[in-house]
Amino acid sequence: YGNTTQNERFRYQLDASVPLVKQLWQQTIKVKIENQARVLEKCTGEVFKCMKVWASDVRSGDSENMEARAAAFYWKNLFPIEGFTRGRDGIPPNNLLNYGYAILRAVVARGLVASGLLPTLGIHHHNRYNAYCLADDIMEPYRMYVDQLVIDWMGMYPEVTVLNREFKAYILKIATVDVYINGLQRPLITALSITTSSLCKCFTGESRVIHYPMMT
Repeated sequence: YGNTTQNERFRYQLDASVPLVKQLWQQTIKVKIENQARVLEKCTGEVFKCMKVWASDVRSGDSENMEARAAAFYWKNLFPIEGFTRGRDGIPPNNLLNYGYAILRAVVARGLVASGLLPTLGIHHHNRYNAYCLADDIMEPYRMYVDQLVIDWMGMYPEVTVLNREFKAYILKIATVDVYINGLQRPLITALSITTSSLCKCFTGESRVIHYPMMT
């Protein structure tokens, strides 16, 4: 983008009101929980009504922290492995998830920059030492695509728990995996451009809705 356009977009982002960013975070977490519910249904064959209730109960800014409640339930049921808790330094498959999320984070940051936005300035995450707060925000509903790839990998190679060369090559396809957004099938990297473009329109006042993909 030319300097004039980019400066305008930066300013709109910097001037975003508190009610707006809280509404954007509400939308983000609602879709995240809905996508988590779909992954659980696909992997377990069960419909967890509590996840759907938590998604519908997300308030502005997720003031009641439905994200944490849903996450605890999600990880417990997705990986019923003794001793497993989701964390950066936890037992496998945490190592596989962490690597996949790092790739996804880079793809999201690239999409934000391409849309003329500052990846540093988040709508929820705020950390003076984190240059990718907005990327961490926007990737939340996309994390389930990494989760699904990891689950598929574990199904193919249940004995492989290390972060090997084969897995690293496999997880790179996260950028091109097919997703559904606005009723159409798109590669994830294309869907991200739709998401980041819609976020930009929210900052400029042209829209109030972020477009995220929905798991099928």
